[in-house]
Amino acid sequence: MYKLKVCGMKNPDNIQQLVKLNPDFIGFIFYKKSKRYIGDSLGISSLDIPESIKKVAVFVNSSINEVKTIMIKHQLDFAQLHGDESPEFCLELKKAGIKITKAFLIDEDFDFSVLKQYDSACDYFLFDTKTNLYGGSGKKFNWRILEKYDNQKPFFLSGGIDLEDVDEIKKIYNLNIYAIDINSKFEVKSGMKDIDKIEKFIKDLRM
Repeated sequence: MYKLKVCGMKNPDNIQQLVKLNPDFIGFIFYKKSKRYIGDSLGISSLDIPESIKKVAVFVNSSINEVKTIMIKHQLDFAQLHGDESPEFCLELKKAGIKITKAFLIDEDFDFSVLKQYDSACDYFLFDTKTNLYGGSGKKFNWRILEKYDNQKPFFLSGGIDLEDVDEIKKIYNLNIYAIDINSKFEVKSGMKDIDKIEKFIKDLRM
């Protein structure tokens, strides 16, 4: 069964409500231009999040030092690199003991051959919709494009996923999907999630 990542969390009370649903990953965005930028406003390490729920920091073209500092300061489990980070950049962080998910923005012209050079530098890939933004657009890409992927490394499926996509997700048997990544379609406002809607999504996904 697919794992679930809920990204773009900001509000402590909202996070504690989400924790009760036991998602597999909670994502915190450290990209200053994002509407869901968390910065130092939330003491993540002080939140009551069980170890079974992995805490993901989302970065966009941050420096090596910034990623390392934030990962240590907030006691985070995964670094999701959502910008133009090179394989060498990813590998340096991986060698420092940081688990890496590298995001790629997908459109009809995406060249999947570029993923080869990232194979040894990442633990997972994440496929999101290519827009003028670095994710969080609420737009979906054509999942049929992923049939061009060699399917070797498991990946997070992202990009405008909503409640009505559950049936379509369940029909996907031939792709190495590790987790479903939800965000903007489950918000009442930026950074504030609709917990009831997420609960229904989890229930429907796992039926």
